[in-house]
Amino acid sequence: MSRPGSRAQRQSQSQRPRDHLDLGLVVRGHGRHYLVETEEGQRILCHPRGKKSDAVVGDRVRWQMAGSDEGVIESIEPRSNLLYRQDEWRSKSFAANVDQLLVLVAVEPVFSESLLTRALVTAAEAGIHARIGLNKIDLPGVALARERLAPYVRMGVPVFEWSLSADPEAALAQLRPWLEGHSTLVLGPSGTGKSTLTNALLPDAQAQVGEISVALNSGRHTTTHTQWYWLEPERRSGWLDSPGFQTFGIQHIAPAQLASLLPDFAAAMQAGCRFANCSHRHEPGCSVRAALAEGQIAESRYRIYLELLDELSRPPIY
Repeated sequence: MSRPGSRAQRQSQSQRPRDHLDLGLVVRGHGRHYLVETEEGQRILCHPRGKKSDAVVGDRVRWQMAGSDEGVIESIEPRSNLLYRQDEWRSKSFAANVDQLLVLVAVEPVFSESLLTRALVTAAEAGIHARIGLNKIDLPGVALARERLAPYVRMGVPVFEWSLSADPEAALAQLRPWLEGHSTLVLGPSGTGKSTLTNALLPDAQAQVGEISVALNSGRHTTTHTQWYWLEPERRSGWLDSPGFQTFGIQHIAPAQLASLLPDFAAAMQAGCRFANCSHRHEPGCSVRAALAEGQIAESRYRIYLELLDELSRPPIY
């Protein structure tokens, strides 16, 4: 962690008007402690102004020095998007200003289509381009995994395929051109190879996590928070590694909006349902149910839609 400038420079900085504060990037957070990267590449331990801790990894923030070697976050710049993780009780934001989403699944353990769909729905709502990465294609269950992903391929979601353990360089050759110049969030449950992929892209990733853990005094919590890495010294391409999720927050999405965020449903809806407020459950003249009957929408996709619609329609738990 660097100390920018002399005492006089820091005092002058702390007295500047709010609209002339330094701009920084949040690269890691733990509680009320944030690591903010300056435009020059220095990383400063910062705390939010006041009691609220609303900043997340990927946020651009206005900050200033507040002491000899720590800073204070004064404000958060407008976001292009905001992503959420979810537990039984609430959704909590965890990353912002993401350009791309890579949802990593594997042949083993068998992946959850519900989790995959949640991630893709959230990406669609936020205007984020998404792809799927299928790992462990050297295992015997690869044919079934490809069959389960076929509906997503048909609806236009690109799928990378690789075996990180057998040929990591082939995986990186596929991935690197897509990552260039973008900030990419990688998501997926534990066991899919996220850490292996991050370490292949960034051989010093574990060292960076250790340094940041010391700076934030976060100790054993290093695996439970999103981390921003740069993929090259020029800081053109960001890689956001996230903890393994068992579910994904979609509570910010209105029930009536859900179907339009599913590409196969949206395509079917272009034919026009009889009722403008069609829920696609039981109404006559439903174009989605017609597409389902004709095999244009997979049964598994329709079951997931009903599951998510029921979830979004339930009253919130306080």
